[in-house]
Amino acid sequence: MKTSPPRIALVGNPNCGKTALFNAMTGARQKVANYAGVTVERKEGLFISPAGTRVKVIDLPGTYSLRARSPDEEVTRDVVLGRMEDEEVPEAIVCVADATNLRLNLRLVLELKKLGRPLILALNMMDEADKQGVAIDAAELSAALGIPVVPAVAIQTGGIQRLLDQIDRTIQIAETEGFAPVHAQCGWSEPSAHDLRDYHREVERIIAQAVSSPARPHRASHRIDTVLLHPAAGLAILLALLFLMFQAVFTWARLPMELIDAGLTMVKGLVDASLEEGPLRSLLTDGVIAGVGSVVIFLPQIVVLFLFIQLLEDSGYMARAAFLLDRLMGGVGLHGRAFIPLLSSFACAVPGIMAARTIENRADRIATIMIAPLMTCSARLPVYTLIIAAFVPQRDVLGGWIGLPGLVMFTLYAAGILSALVVAFVLKRTVLHGAREPLLMQLPAYRIPRPRNVALGLFERAKAFLTRAGTTIFALMVVIWFLASFPGAPPGATEPAIHYSIAGMIGHAIEPVLAPIGFNWQIAVALVPGMAAREVAVGVLGTIYALSGSGDSLRSSLGGLLAASWSLPTALSLLAWYVFAPQCIATLGVVRRELNSLLWPTVMFVVLTGLAYLAAFVTYRVAVAVFGG
Repeated sequence: MKTSPPRIALVGNPNCGKTALFNAMTGARQKVANYAGVTVERKEGLFISPAGTRVKVIDLPGTYSLRARSPDEEVTRDVVLGRMEDEEVPEAIVCVADATNLRLNLRLVLELKKLGRPLILALNMMDEADKQGVAIDAAELSAALGIPVVPAVAIQTGGIQRLLDQIDRTIQIAETEGFAPVHAQCGWSEPSAHDLRDYHREVERIIAQAVSSPARPHRASHRIDTVLLHPAAGLAILLALLFLMFQAVFTWARLPMELIDAGLTMVKGLVDASLEEGPLRSLLTDGVIAGVGSVVIFLPQIVVLFLFIQLLEDSGYMARAAFLLDRLMGGVGLHGRAFIPLLSSFACAVPGIMAARTIENRADRIATIMIAPLMTCSARLPVYTLIIAAFVPQRDVLGGWIGLPGLVMFTLYAAGILSALVVAFVLKRTVLHGAREPLLMQLPAYRIPRPRNVALGLFERAKAFLTRAGTTIFALMVVIWFLASFPGAPPGATEPAIHYSIAGMIGHAIEPVLAPIGFNWQIAVALVPGMAAREVAVGVLGTIYALSGSGDSLRSSLGGLLAASWSLPTALSLLAWYVFAPQCIATLGVVRRELNSLLWPTVMFVVLTGLAYLAAFVTYRVAVAVFGG
């Protein structure tokens, strides 16, 4: 007798609101891992049904049909067909469909129906369909398909209650009547061209029977698209939005950053007053507060960056940006679908690289993965902000409309993008050459972002950042403090004790290799643990300089210490280094897993590190010639 919770699989087209439905069902009772043997993400959660049944729900990757053409779609197909090793066959399938674009979604429903499994059609986004004047007769649609059809609004409180009730009824029927394994029941095979034509005719018949569109179609999205998708005006608007984002990263985050800095200063003062001078006080003030605090202070800027990204995603604008940039990306040989993975890489290269699974052609996929680290991820933001704040004056340019720090930040992001296009151009015309496929992507309707969803998304991002600061970065700062504090200075030493520490010896050993690009031994020390996570370099510099100074210098901000210790050419050289350097073990690891090869992560590390050194060398030498050493 089966004792484990019944399993429900969520299947649907991309952009149908499937993940929103999954989140509404499961809340915090979720876990994310990879499927056994493959690197496709597996999202699983639990919820309690209205009847009190514990139900396990699997959020499968988006797909337009069971004719899999990418690793994501293959996983969805294999799970619903019972072919996935070590994966139980789901008792029932919930096909999530966008009610505003039912014609595109119904073919997948018809394919799933042929499997003979318990199937529910969830008509998501019914509120949007109503606004557009699209009327769907759920009862008529259910009769035409021969399956339960339930309207739903996943983003509204109570918007999925009827769906949960139907899941209860379906589970009870499945448990009462039992079911046979999928592959033994239906002998599914990939549809032929004749089958596809039959599906198309059947979809049109069902649409005519159960769906009525307004006499005058909803044209708001079309009117907006005439501007936002215009080759010239649309691109100008996109660049203006990105520029506004980088300006906001500095201006909006300034006050909360000052408050966090004041709080850290107060905590440091309390620790200094409470503990006698010694290793424990040094660990807390120079290691934890100076190290971890140097990273945490950038939380407001991370939140502002993700606020813009989430608003653009939730509004439906991101897909339009992909179409706007498709021609530019096609000029260097990239597939249009590469835009979404590359855009995700602005947050973090790891999910960006994983998102490249939607690209069917392997050569295009590899090219996208190889340039993903050149997108300026949020982990670089603390490094950029620290150096810009220390060396770039708060000055308005162009009549006061633009701040100079924001302009420099925008230039760094643009440098990453342009360098990625150049690298892609070279790759696609040498080792990864091949014909370019056209971009085919559904444009979702424009929507006003829901404040609750935006707030939840920002909370998750902030939580992830602080968790990283409280675990990985904290642990590294303790290690760095130890290495920078011991064995200590010998009797009669004239230099600060850190010069004689393990960290000091490591830094001085590496310094000759980095001297041609203007890096000192402190930077050399910071680059090594920065391999674990780029933002760790800021914390390391905080610890190193805190232990290097005394008296008033300890009360200065890290930016002030750097401005007093580094030359402008050194600062510019480090910015150029971080535009290119793939200093993130997690990024190299996910490339290894995604491509199942040691070759490509090795090539990525060697090539991008070489480009970083070259860019830093040129920047430093030019800056020395212009500004002096």
